[in-house]
Amino acid sequence: MTSGRVLGGLLAAVLVAAAGACGADRDGIRTVEIDLRYSTFTPSELTVEAGETVRFVLRNDDPIHHEFILGDAEVQRIHEVGEEPHHARPGEVSVPAGETAMTTYRFGDPGALLFGCHLPGHWSYGMRGTVRIG
Repeated sequence: MTSGRVLGGLLAAVLVAAAGACGADRDGIRTVEIDLRYSTFTPSELTVEAGETVRFVLRNDDPIHHEFILGDAEVQRIHEVGEEPHHARPGEVSVPAGETAMTTYRFGDPGALLFGCHLPGHWSYGMRGTVRIG
């Protein structure tokens, strides 16, 4: 075997392993990792399937606290104006500075939901994203 074929085979094996890591676990729950850094979410846009359950692993690399609030525009409005306690629903979690937090959410009908941080000034700064449900 030539070194090119060996490297190609190794690369293919790595890509298959990586693709499997992004898929659902044996319980059918897909894990999505989101980094919180410089008061932004990375990635800030996601696509999921209707009916899919997703475990969000949120890694806060900032020296300040953040939160992850997932829901429609009304949920975001309620949290932004402080009409509901934070973390009262699935898909809502605090992420302390330098720590990692998780929350799990089951997506419904096709459409889109928003996620964001509603600590003072974070939403208006642009700390938000979109989940497209197909």
